[in-house]
Amino acid sequence: MSDVVYEETATMIAAGELQSFVPFGRDHCRNHPNAFNLQLRELQPASELWSSDCAAGLAGSLQEVSLQEREKESWQLRKGCVEAQEQDVDFEEELYTARNVVVWTQGSRAQSCNVYKAFTVDSPVEQALWCDFAVPQGKKDDEKVEHTVCIVQNGCVNIHTVTGKDFLSPLPFQVSKVWPTKFGLLLERKITAADGQLSPQGESLPTVFSMLHPIDEVAPVVCKSSGPFDSSRVDYMSDSSTRIVFTCCRPSIVVSYDSVQGTHSVWSLRKVTHEERSTVLSCLSKPFGEPLGFLATGFLMSHLRSHSRPDSPCGSKASRFNPGVGGSGAVATNSPLHYSTLHSHQNRILMSSPAIHSRVHSPGISKMAALSRDHSPGMAAPSLSGVARFNTTLHALSPMGLHHGALHSPNSTVNESVVVPELEPIIPDLFMEQLWSETATCHSLGREMSSQASKVFLTSDLCENRYLCFLVESHQQLRCVKFMESNDTSQLIFASVTCIVAKDAEPLQNINAMLVLEACGSLVLYTGITRVSKVFVPGLLPSAFSLNNHRVGLYSLEKVSTPASASSRHVQRLDEAAMPSPVSELSSPNVKHHEGSFLEDYLFQQAMPYIHALRDPVSNRVTLELSNGTMLRLSIPDIATSELVRKCLQAIRFILPKDAAMKVLVKWYTIYNAPGGTSAHGEWNLFVTCFLTLMGYNTERLNWTQNLHFDVPLSPVIAAKKARPCDGGSDEDWEYLLRCHYHRQMDCVGRPADPSGFGASVAPEAEDPSSSLLPSGSSPTLDNTAPLFAYIPPLFYVLHLLYQELLLNELHRERASSLVCLLQQLARDLQLDDYVDLYWRDYPSLMSGLTESCLMDQSLIDQMQHPSFLRAEPPCIFSWLSCCLRGEEVPPFPYLPGICHRVRLLVLSYALYIRGDDNATTSNVSKYLVKLSAGQKITEPQYRRQTSVNPVKSCSETLAEQLVVWLTSQGFTLKDLESVPFGAALPIRDAVYHCREQPCADWSEEVCLLIGRQDRTRQAHKMTLAKSKASVGSSLSLDPPATTEADEEEDGMSDIIQEVTGLIWSQDLRIQEVRRLLQSSKPVRVSVVQLPEVSDHEYIEEKENKLLQLCQRTMSLPVGRGLFTLFSYQPVPTELLPIPKLNLTGRAPPRNTMVDLNSGNIDVPANMTSWPSFHNGVAAGLKIAPASQVDSAWIIYNKNKNQEMANEHAGFLMALGLNGHLTKLGTLNIHDYLNKGHEMTSIGLLLGVAAARLGTMDVSTTRLLSIHIPALLPPTSTELDVPHNIQVASVIGIGLVYQGTGHRHIAEVLQSEIGRPPGPEMECCTDRESYSLAAGLALGMVCLGQGSNLIGMSDLNVPEQLYQYMVGGHRRAPVGASRERHKSPSYQIKEGDTINVDVTFPGATLALAMIYLKTNNRSIADWLKPPDTWFLLDFIKPEFLLLRTLARCIIMWDEILPNKEWVKSNVPQIMRGTHLDSPENINMETWIQVQDYITAGACMALGLRFAGSANSDAFDCLYDFAKSFMKVMSFYGTAAVEPGCYNMQTALSMILLSMSMVMSGTGNLKVLQLCRFLHYRTGGEMNYGFHMAHHMALGMLFLGGGRFSLSTSNSAIAALLCALYPHFPSHSTDNRYHLQALRHLTVLAAETRLLVPVDVDSLKPCYALLEVTYKKTEWYDETTVELMAPTMLPELHLLKRVRVKGPRYWELSIDLIKEGQHLKSILSRDGVLYVKLRAGQLPYKDDPQGWKSLLASAVNQRNSGVRAFKLEAISTFTSEPALLSFAEFFCKTSDGMKHREETVALFSAMLYECVTRECPEMLPTYVAIEQGVGALCRGELQHSFALWQMRLVVELWDSRVLRRPANCRDALLSSEFLPVMKNKVDVALDQWLKDNSSALRAYVRGEVPLDGARSPMLACFLVYRSVPCLRNKLAQLHGCTSLRDLLTSSGRLGIPLRDLLRLAPVLLEAATGPLTLPGFPMLAR
Repeated sequence: MSDVVYEETATMIAAGELQSFVPFGRDHCRNHPNAFNLQLRELQPASELWSSDCAAGLAGSLQEVSLQEREKESWQLRKGCVEAQEQDVDFEEELYTARNVVVWTQGSRAQSCNVYKAFTVDSPVEQALWCDFAVPQGKKDDEKVEHTVCIVQNGCVNIHTVTGKDFLSPLPFQVSKVWPTKFGLLLERKITAADGQLSPQGESLPTVFSMLHPIDEVAPVVCKSSGPFDSSRVDYMSDSSTRIVFTCCRPSIVVSYDSVQGTHSVWSLRKVTHEERSTVLSCLSKPFGEPLGFLATGFLMSHLRSHSRPDSPCGSKASRFNPGVGGSGAVATNSPLHYSTLHSHQNRILMSSPAIHSRVHSPGISKMAALSRDHSPGMAAPSLSGVARFNTTLHALSPMGLHHGALHSPNSTVNESVVVPELEPIIPDLFMEQLWSETATCHSLGREMSSQASKVFLTSDLCENRYLCFLVESHQQLRCVKFMESNDTSQLIFASVTCIVAKDAEPLQNINAMLVLEACGSLVLYTGITRVSKVFVPGLLPSAFSLNNHRVGLYSLEKVSTPASASSRHVQRLDEAAMPSPVSELSSPNVKHHEGSFLEDYLFQQAMPYIHALRDPVSNRVTLELSNGTMLRLSIPDIATSELVRKCLQAIRFILPKDAAMKVLVKWYTIYNAPGGTSAHGEWNLFVTCFLTLMGYNTERLNWTQNLHFDVPLSPVIAAKKARPCDGGSDEDWEYLLRCHYHRQMDCVGRPADPSGFGASVAPEAEDPSSSLLPSGSSPTLDNTAPLFAYIPPLFYVLHLLYQELLLNELHRERASSLVCLLQQLARDLQLDDYVDLYWRDYPSLMSGLTESCLMDQSLIDQMQHPSFLRAEPPCIFSWLSCCLRGEEVPPFPYLPGICHRVRLLVLSYALYIRGDDNATTSNVSKYLVKLSAGQKITEPQYRRQTSVNPVKSCSETLAEQLVVWLTSQGFTLKDLESVPFGAALPIRDAVYHCREQPCADWSEEVCLLIGRQDRTRQAHKMTLAKSKASVGSSLSLDPPATTEADEEEDGMSDIIQEVTGLIWSQDLRIQEVRRLLQSSKPVRVSVVQLPEVSDHEYIEEKENKLLQLCQRTMSLPVGRGLFTLFSYQPVPTELLPIPKLNLTGRAPPRNTMVDLNSGNIDVPANMTSWPSFHNGVAAGLKIAPASQVDSAWIIYNKNKNQEMANEHAGFLMALGLNGHLTKLGTLNIHDYLNKGHEMTSIGLLLGVAAARLGTMDVSTTRLLSIHIPALLPPTSTELDVPHNIQVASVIGIGLVYQGTGHRHIAEVLQSEIGRPPGPEMECCTDRESYSLAAGLALGMVCLGQGSNLIGMSDLNVPEQLYQYMVGGHRRAPVGASRERHKSPSYQIKEGDTINVDVTFPGATLALAMIYLKTNNRSIADWLKPPDTWFLLDFIKPEFLLLRTLARCIIMWDEILPNKEWVKSNVPQIMRGTHLDSPENINMETWIQVQDYITAGACMALGLRFAGSANSDAFDCLYDFAKSFMKVMSFYGTAAVEPGCYNMQTALSMILLSMSMVMSGTGNLKVLQLCRFLHYRTGGEMNYGFHMAHHMALGMLFLGGGRFSLSTSNSAIAALLCALYPHFPSHSTDNRYHLQALRHLTVLAAETRLLVPVDVDSLKPCYALLEVTYKKTEWYDETTVELMAPTMLPELHLLKRVRVKGPRYWELSIDLIKEGQHLKSILSRDGVLYVKLRAGQLPYKDDPQGWKSLLASAVNQRNSGVRAFKLEAISTFTSEPALLSFAEFFCKTSDGMKHREETVALFSAMLYECVTRECPEMLPTYVAIEQGVGALCRGELQHSFALWQMRLVVELWDSRVLRRPANCRDALLSSEFLPVMKNKVDVALDQWLKDNSSALRAYVRGEVPLDGARSPMLACFLVYRSVPCLRNKLAQLHGCTSLRDLLTSSGRLGIPLRDLLRLAPVLLEAATGPLTLPGFPMLAR
């Protein structure tokens, strides 16, 4: 008892500083517009609201509101959640509730707070909580977590997600409490008095319900109790006396309290399994012999609602129920329990296992049967009305029939013949299985008081035991239930219960502890159930504070603490009584002790506020509620801040039994956090002293621990009395610094000898090695009663393994040197000489002064535990790696799981990569690693394996790839690699280097980062140029001309990515020229010279006529602009799409006067601008990229109310269809558009919807289009007056929707529509040509490319019918519906019985061409041959010859050749000579027209065949024809009346379009010049249609700003035939032959093929050399070409491989056979291909010829290359910042560095070497090697660490370079640098051996280690020469009298042969005596 009191009074820890706490939400709510504010603002105008009186009244009201809210407010805190894993930000989140406002705040008081979200609801908030919903995804087990805030009101739950979604879920009953769980929400139904009236026999309704998603209806929770009588019962949770008090997500448990039994129970919560669901539902429908079927009906649901709501009348009588008496206790019913069809819960796969305790045996949870979600008010689900629903469910028939006489319903008459549909039952989602329950007897004493827990939480102790704690305030008890997971982690096992006397408690998750407020008011820290200590809160007294216990020393400052006067009192021996004990020893007298002590200072307490309660724990912080109402935020300190101490504690906890580990950790915690302050500097020294004391050492008698500096008190007894050290200084501080060990070493030696920073490691008198040895009689001894005495050997071993782990991290070297002092003391006392030798070799200068040991006789050693894993030979990680490199056998290396992470990585990496064991990381791990565990028994290691390793296999590429992939899977990153010592890391760097050249395409982002291929990493991110304009940069050599912002916005072409176009066309301003040619938003220049005889009025008319001619050109520009700006814009959802103005005005020089067409001086055609406006809208809409965020609301938002803009909006709609966005337009919105009856809008909408549904046969789209096509309507349908152009658009739309499907009915209708006769009556008489053409094009699209494979259409005779439409003949009698429709002939056109070929020819010809596209069907093609006699030629219109030639050529696709001979071969034989050879009666004009049109048709076929290919032969051929036509045109001059001019212009336009198709996207300069020339030709025959053709050619030439090209797929050819139909409109309203809207279908043939290299470091587009390999075809073999990207790739189906070629950039290969989809995804994201610049290279832009590159230096010898290397010009050959900085600071000599010129030259050589070898990451390794070798040569090394690494490097070099073929190149190790460094080391060590052989001889004989001067060099020599510890092997040397004997025993000695030759003289002398072999150390090289 007294021990425990001592523990309480003696130990105390200091808490962090207090901060006042006020919920941030309270401040925010003061300024929040609550309901009172809003009402006041509505009643009064703003001017009056803030008058003085009103303001005063408002302030008073607000004050009143805030006072009321203070009473109703609540809040909760949690640890902040950050999505990004790499950010470890410690902040808090607060959810504050006051009345109807909820405020979510993020931040902390230490930093800044901000409101994240605030919500205002309609009624007062009953509860607000965070909850995560698991939303199932497409895959079976894939779930997405939705983070939400749930706000519970009376009757509904508002659920707001962090992504912005809002849900309102109505509740069918009143809820008492809502709980968050792993799966969603748990809802507790409020129990009302009406529940008892409902079921007097004890039947109760379900009380717990679940909601798995905001849109789901609540479902009852199923439970299975573990009671003794009903162990297998699965039932609904319906016990009204059971209330939930706690829920948890991990683990998924629920804690409930039974108010009748007075006990708590723990349940596991999981998804219900199919079997459990079936069990519950079968209980509801089991036959039961009594008339109870109706109990499970919706009638009970109405009772549930009416009784749950106090305002609804009770409409039920108890007499209506007649409970059954069946043995199963279940009610017979067939009643429904299922979800409505809206939600598919029944499809979920749910799992669980049973358990639950239900006291009341309810004979029928079947009452829940009608709790279907159809009853939820306000749900948008198709359901019956409330009363009808209840009544119908009443009559649901069960299989065994219902006794309807038992029913009494006021709303219905029961009739047995009534049959109603059966409703489905609600399926439960969650299952509660009882895991543990309190025993009811243990609380019988307090049964009169409610023992319900007021607070429940989970906590764990320092040894990772887990506890469920619940605080019973009425008993002032904290009950802690220990629990653990089963072996398969599927179940929780609950163990013992421990009670702690407590008034309040809260968990502290970060430090595995909990803070307990005792009844006396003291704060006590517990870890699990182990009491740690009291918590001293500065400036705050506990309520029962006793001045007797804590005297005045508490607040007095005795003396300012300085380093010199730091306490020298050390931790005394700690008895078991002083150790913390479990709380079970505490008893009630403990409390009495305190109660008697605080009466003395009662008056003192009254003045001081005391702690009343605890709340809001987050991490290690908790809020204290004081008695006066204020709140303070308190932080509890961590167990350690030093990483070294933390790792040591982990190792101690790992190896010790849990009770012993707990004692150690608690004792350390109380000492470390004692009041008085701590610092990281003294933390390790404090730990060492504490640790040794616990082991039984007297630290005051050890020299090296006597001088440890502490700035914290050690003894827990004086901890409470010591004040915090003062920040000021004194004279003693300076004296302390002069006496310190570091100063003595600096003063004596002149250099720092100990980089570890470990305090006074050598005592002042220890300068002489002999003086530091104490006489044996005075050696200190160990106390064998110390707590950790028995565990010294295993503790030493785990700390040694931790030391090996620290050695593998450069950043932990200082920590390793601190730990080695402790280890050497333990090793010396345990008489482990090999360990002492190992530590001395690592840190010789540090170990030289640490030679004292404590006497331990054999009896003491026998009392210790000696684990089997502690062997005499110490495990050394560097030695293990060295053996592995030499190919020797290696034992498994021991490691601590979870602590020695890097040891495991390095060992397995060497086993995999060096030894070549493919299974090293999988099945063979045990061969290389052995896990350590407490009490582990290990037999002799079974690790004898083969020693011969194939060096070639170990260097194979597959092993390197395996290694980097495995390292990445273990979380190893480039940052980790940089901290691995350079020698140990070299094999990993070697593997990384080999993988870098050709990385696998399927490697993850992490692997690519590790190997330094950020280009592959970056490619995984979905990034486009359009989205990243800011990051791509704009520093280009070619700047666009300066324009104002207004100009940029006006022309609609400002979104072309300048960075890319500037690289593609870097030598000129062609993009700016195209913008200038295509802009239509500025007035045109009208230059007309006024002749003297012309009057002013006539002059004005001349200008306006000239303007009208220019307007023909302006109106045609949008068609080309739409192609030029294709998919270049990402719209902002909140802004309208800018549509540039179509400006039809002019400016006349010289005064710049306005010229307008609206003056009335000339006649202007009506509706002249309708179609140009439409085209303008299409052009604006086509800018929108397909990947943009466009929804239905944004489309409607862009609808302009101005009717003048309706045509543009119609075009905008069509454009949205062409880029795929119109699928998002709602059906109702489409109906609204069509209902307006605006012709243009209907055309644009119908074509857009059809284009968006291309080839889908979408039913809804078919219906939409069929309404506008009379032929597709039933014969009896109402005749609709559909405008002709809308019919044309609908027919084309049908073709688009059914493209390539071969649909028979559609094809049959379209075939008949080609030859549709005029009529009936006045209908179908105008513009018949366009309808017939549309039907033909649509038929061709439906049967596209199917040729003779038309399935099921043989009876239609499609080709024969089309041929008849081409050549004419008798019209076939109409059949079916068309016969009735055309009974009445046309009143306007008399055609007779013959087919009007002028109408049907174009459509039939193109339909035939598209059906047989690319089929090479010669018989069909021969139908289309031009006639071969002059007589027959006279019967064909010349323009039809163009179509026949085009159709024939694209059918014979493979015969198209890119040369003039092929083009001319299409001309009939009779015309191939000159016209002089023709008969005299042949008209010259006919001859020319036939030849021109046939040539134009062939050229157009050539253009389609090579579309987008940039084929030079095809281009040259077409360009020659264009030039010849231009030459002929020039002869016509201005004589526009010449009849051939129109035909020539038509043919020239088609040839120009053909050239643009071939060169699509390339921006070819010759085509641009031709387009510009024709752009400026106005007047004469240059009408609107020709201008449209020329500007379409210009747009195609720069398609999408150079990012797109044309495809030659069947679908693309069909679209081009529609768009480029060779008959252009003569004026802007002309749609007679071809609907103008179809010109935009070119977009459907566009595909993105531009590949844009982007430098991954600068994120700027750049040039890169590509190697493109074509597949082998019948025309050419496999071919490889080089292209400079950015470039347009050929069509992907023609390619085999695309590769980024060196030497500038790292190579990157994309195999299209395997990775075709990958390249397509790259091209779809603006073609961004990330590339990485190699070291020593400059981008092509900075160094076009490669002359500045470092590798271009024309030097033959490496050394001369180094000399020629100009450091001043380093920026000319590399742009890598790290290399530039290295050259700046390390490779330049300054005035003060004259003596370092050699070093600078060496650094320069290193830089040159790394850059030329393309491994700049090796530069730090080279520098480290140089530093280590230099320090060795100068004799300045204080430890052997650098020599260990050098040895590993040399051994890797030996194993790789010296054993491989001479021609095998290994870039990392084949330099000349390494042999030079190796030679330096050999020379230095050999020289030392010659001068100090006696030192080595003394070491071999086992004599005392040398003095501090020679000791480091000896250690370095032993490490580098691989000399083992020979003291134990002297016996093996005896008898070795000659070199032969020594070589024979070399295997036993373990020394490599090369090093043995150097050591031979010394070893032989040590074995036999002095031996003289002059020069012997130099034998081996």
